[in-house]
Amino acid sequence: MKMEINQEGRIAVTLQMIRELYDYDRWANRRLFDLVAGLPAGLTDREIGKQFSFPTLKGMLVHILGALTIWLTRWEGTSPPAMLGAAELPDLAALRRRWAEQDEKIRAFTAGLRDQDLTRVIHYKNTQGQAFQLPLWPLMQHVANHSTHHRSEIATMLTILGTSPPPTDLVVYHLVKTGQMS
Repeated sequence: MKMEINQEGRIAVTLQMIRELYDYDRWANRRLFDLVAGLPAGLTDREIGKQFSFPTLKGMLVHILGALTIWLTRWEGTSPPAMLGAAELPDLAALRRRWAEQDEKIRAFTAGLRDQDLTRVIHYKNTQGQAFQLPLWPLMQHVANHSTHHRSEIATMLTILGTSPPPTDLVVYHLVKTGQMS
Protein backbone atom coordinates (compact mmCIF):
# COMPACT_ATOMS: atom_id res chain seq x y z
CA MET A 1 0.00 0.00 0.00
CA LYS A 2 1.39 3.38 -0.99
CA MET A 3 1.17 6.00 1.74
CA GLU A 4 0.44 9.53 0.66
CA ILE A 5 2.13 12.40 2.49
CA ASN A 6 0.25 15.70 2.69
CA GLN A 7 1.76 19.21 2.66
CA GLU A 8 2.24 19.17 6.45
CA GLY A 9 4.36 16.03 6.16
CA ARG A 10 1.66 13.78 7.65
CA ILE A 11 0.32 10.57 6.19
CA ALA A 12 -2.82 11.39 4.26
CA VAL A 13 -5.96 9.36 4.92
CA THR A 14 -6.78 7.28 1.86
CA LEU A 15 -9.87 5.43 0.72
CA GLN A 16 -7.95 2.19 1.10
CA MET A 17 -7.22 3.01 4.75
CA ILE A 18 -10.87 3.86 5.47
CA ARG A 19 -12.15 0.72 3.73
CA GLU A 20 -9.63 -1.43 5.59
CA LEU A 21 -10.60 0.21 8.88
CA TYR A 22 -14.25 -0.68 8.28
CA ASP A 23 -13.40 -4.24 7.25
CA TYR A 24 -11.47 -4.56 10.51
CA ASP A 25 -14.32 -3.00 12.51
CA ARG A 26 -16.81 -5.45 10.97
CA TRP A 27 -14.51 -8.40 11.73
CA ALA A 28 -13.88 -7.35 15.34
CA ASN A 29 -17.57 -6.63 16.03
CA ARG A 30 -18.61 -10.00 14.62
CA ARG A 31 -15.94 -11.80 16.60
CA LEU A 32 -17.31 -10.49 19.89
CA PHE A 33 -20.94 -10.76 18.80
CA ASP A 34 -20.47 -14.45 17.94
CA LEU A 35 -19.01 -15.13 21.38
CA VAL A 36 -21.82 -13.24 23.13
CA ALA A 37 -24.44 -15.06 21.03
CA GLY A 38 -23.04 -18.39 22.24
CA LEU A 39 -23.47 -17.57 25.93
CA PRO A 40 -26.15 -19.30 28.01
CA ALA A 41 -29.63 -17.77 27.81
CA GLY A 42 -30.14 -14.77 30.03
CA LEU A 43 -26.52 -13.68 30.32
CA THR A 44 -26.78 -11.12 27.53
CA ASP A 45 -29.50 -9.20 29.39
CA ARG A 46 -27.93 -9.59 32.84
CA GLU A 47 -26.73 -6.33 34.39
CA ILE A 48 -22.99 -6.60 34.85
CA GLY A 49 -22.30 -3.20 36.29
CA LYS A 50 -23.33 0.44 36.28
CA GLN A 51 -19.70 1.42 35.64
CA PHE A 52 -20.13 0.40 32.00
CA SER A 53 -21.55 2.70 29.33
CA PHE A 54 -24.44 0.22 29.06
CA PRO A 55 -24.79 -2.34 31.86
CA THR A 56 -25.64 -5.38 29.71
CA LEU A 57 -23.88 -7.14 26.85
CA LYS A 58 -26.94 -6.77 24.65
CA GLY A 59 -27.22 -3.07 25.49
CA MET A 60 -23.58 -2.54 24.59
CA LEU A 61 -23.98 -4.36 21.26
CA VAL A 62 -27.13 -2.40 20.45
CA HIS A 63 -25.25 0.82 21.19
CA ILE A 64 -22.40 -0.06 18.81
CA LEU A 65 -24.92 -0.89 16.09
CA GLY A 66 -26.90 2.26 16.89
CA ALA A 67 -23.80 4.41 16.43
CA LEU A 68 -22.97 2.73 13.11
CA THR A 69 -26.55 3.33 12.00
CA ILE A 70 -26.92 6.96 13.07
CA TRP A 71 -23.55 8.01 11.69
CA LEU A 72 -24.14 6.41 8.30
CA THR A 73 -27.46 8.24 8.15
CA ARG A 74 -25.68 11.51 8.99
CA TRP A 75 -23.06 10.89 6.30
CA GLU A 76 -25.91 10.40 3.84
CA GLY A 77 -27.43 13.77 4.78
CA THR A 78 -30.03 13.13 7.50
CA SER A 79 -29.72 13.68 11.25
CA PRO A 80 -32.06 11.32 13.14
CA PRO A 81 -33.22 12.70 16.50
CA ALA A 82 -32.49 9.47 18.40
CA MET A 83 -30.28 6.39 18.44
CA LEU A 84 -31.45 2.85 17.94
CA GLY A 85 -32.68 1.43 21.25
CA ALA A 86 -32.57 -2.03 22.78
CA ALA A 87 -36.39 -2.17 22.84
CA GLU A 88 -36.38 -2.16 19.02
CA LEU A 89 -34.37 -5.39 19.01
CA PRO A 90 -36.04 -7.92 21.33
CA ASP A 91 -33.34 -10.61 21.06
CA LEU A 92 -29.90 -11.37 19.64
CA ALA A 93 -31.37 -12.93 16.49
CA ALA A 94 -33.09 -9.64 15.63
CA LEU A 95 -29.93 -7.76 16.51
CA ARG A 96 -27.85 -10.03 14.25
CA ARG A 97 -30.25 -9.53 11.32
CA ARG A 98 -30.24 -5.75 11.74
CA TRP A 99 -26.45 -5.71 12.09
CA ALA A 100 -25.99 -7.77 8.90
CA GLU A 101 -28.18 -5.26 7.04
CA GLN A 102 -26.20 -2.35 8.46
CA ASP A 103 -22.88 -4.00 7.58
CA GLU A 104 -24.02 -4.27 3.96
CA LYS A 105 -25.07 -0.61 3.92
CA ILE A 106 -21.70 0.48 5.31
CA ARG A 107 -19.86 -1.78 2.88
CA ALA A 108 -21.80 -0.25 -0.03
CA PHE A 109 -21.18 3.26 1.31
CA THR A 110 -17.42 2.76 1.65
CA ALA A 111 -17.22 1.01 -1.72
CA GLY A 112 -18.95 3.99 -3.36
CA LEU A 113 -16.65 6.62 -1.88
CA ARG A 114 -14.25 8.59 -4.05
CA ASP A 115 -11.10 10.32 -2.85
CA GLN A 116 -12.75 13.74 -2.78
CA ASP A 117 -15.59 12.41 -0.59
CA LEU A 118 -13.22 12.06 2.37
CA THR A 119 -12.84 15.84 2.59
CA ARG A 120 -16.55 16.56 2.03
CA VAL A 121 -17.90 18.49 5.00
CA ILE A 122 -20.74 16.73 6.79
CA HIS A 123 -23.28 19.02 8.46
CA TYR A 124 -25.25 17.16 11.13
CA LYS A 125 -27.11 17.54 14.38
CA ASN A 126 -26.51 15.36 17.41
CA THR A 127 -29.42 13.77 19.25
CA GLN A 128 -29.81 16.92 21.36
CA GLY A 129 -30.26 19.01 18.20
CA GLN A 130 -26.88 20.78 18.31
CA ALA A 131 -25.39 21.47 14.87
CA PHE A 132 -21.85 20.43 13.98
CA GLN A 133 -19.72 20.06 10.87
CA LEU A 134 -16.55 18.13 10.07
CA PRO A 135 -15.04 16.45 7.02
CA LEU A 136 -16.16 12.88 6.44
CA TRP A 137 -12.78 11.23 7.13
CA PRO A 138 -12.45 12.13 10.84
CA LEU A 139 -16.09 11.19 11.40
CA MET A 140 -15.45 7.79 9.85
CA GLN A 141 -12.36 7.33 12.01
CA HIS A 142 -14.40 8.34 15.06
CA VAL A 143 -17.08 5.70 14.48
CA ALA A 144 -14.57 2.86 14.14
CA ASN A 145 -12.74 4.11 17.22
CA HIS A 146 -16.06 4.33 19.09
CA SER A 147 -16.68 0.66 18.35
CA THR A 148 -13.23 -0.19 19.69
CA HIS A 149 -13.98 1.58 22.96
CA HIS A 150 -17.19 -0.34 23.52
CA ARG A 151 -15.65 -3.65 22.40
CA SER A 152 -13.16 -3.19 25.22
CA GLU A 153 -16.05 -2.79 27.64
CA ILE A 154 -17.65 -5.96 26.24
CA ALA A 155 -14.34 -7.81 26.66
CA THR A 156 -14.21 -6.68 30.30
CA MET A 157 -17.82 -7.76 30.85
CA LEU A 158 -17.06 -11.17 29.36
CA THR A 159 -14.04 -11.53 31.64
CA ILE A 160 -16.21 -10.69 34.66
CA LEU A 161 -18.60 -13.45 33.53
CA GLY A 162 -15.68 -15.89 33.42
CA THR A 163 -15.39 -16.04 29.64
CA SER A 164 -12.17 -15.28 27.82
CA PRO A 165 -12.83 -12.80 25.00
CA PRO A 166 -11.07 -13.40 21.68
CA PRO A 167 -8.37 -10.97 20.61
CA THR A 168 -9.72 -8.20 18.40
CA ASP A 169 -6.43 -6.35 17.89
CA LEU A 170 -5.83 -4.75 14.51
CA VAL A 171 -2.65 -6.79 14.05
CA VAL A 172 -4.58 -10.02 14.75
CA TYR A 173 -7.07 -9.01 12.06
CA HIS A 174 -4.23 -8.58 9.56
CA LEU A 175 -2.62 -11.88 10.59
CA VAL A 176 -5.96 -13.70 10.21
CA LYS A 177 -6.61 -11.97 6.89
CA THR A 178 -3.20 -13.04 5.54
CA GLY A 179 -3.62 -16.62 6.79
CA GLN A 180 -0.89 -16.39 9.44
CA MET A 181 -3.40 -16.95 12.28
CA SER A 182 -6.82 -18.50 12.51
